[in-house]
Amino acid sequence: MVVNPSSPVIVLNHIAYQATLISVETRELLLLEQVLDELRTQREISRRNWMRLHEAYGDRFTKAWGLMTERRIKKYTFKPSGRIIWIAVGNSGEYLIYSHAGYCGCSDFYFRVLDRETPLCYHLLAQKLAEALHHYDDIPEDDEAYRRLMDIWKHYATAED
Repeated sequence: MVVNPSSPVIVLNHIAYQATLISVETRELLLLEQVLDELRTQREISRRNWMRLHEAYGDRFTKAWGLMTERRIKKYTFKPSGRIIWIAVGNSGEYLIYSHAGYCGCSDFYFRVLDRETPLCYHLLAQKLAEALHHYDDIPEDDEAYRRLMDIWKHYATAED
């Protein structure tokens, strides 16, 4: 029997499979946004939401929660420009995070997030939780320090490889 790859059944099965993959990622991100909205107003996490995030993200949530509660998320605010840089102090270094772009400089981001195995690395998840709960170290810096610090953080990203 010859299988035609353009057969409607095969095409529909492939589309359904892709939709299932996308929906799992989308559901996790929607759940996270829902919980983050609540965290921004409540300033604490309910047991129910903690369990929901743990169920959705598993070990990544546990690691993210630990990173956040240990205040290993840093928010650098540069003056007078007002630039903001987020840093996660991970196990192997300090990782540059562009939260609005959904980017982290860790290897997990490159190998699992970009390959769509998971929607977020635990550093990004920790940053989002820390920002919503206002539980991070706020570090003011002069604009003159920006380039020097960026060079250091970029070094961490390349040194891990």
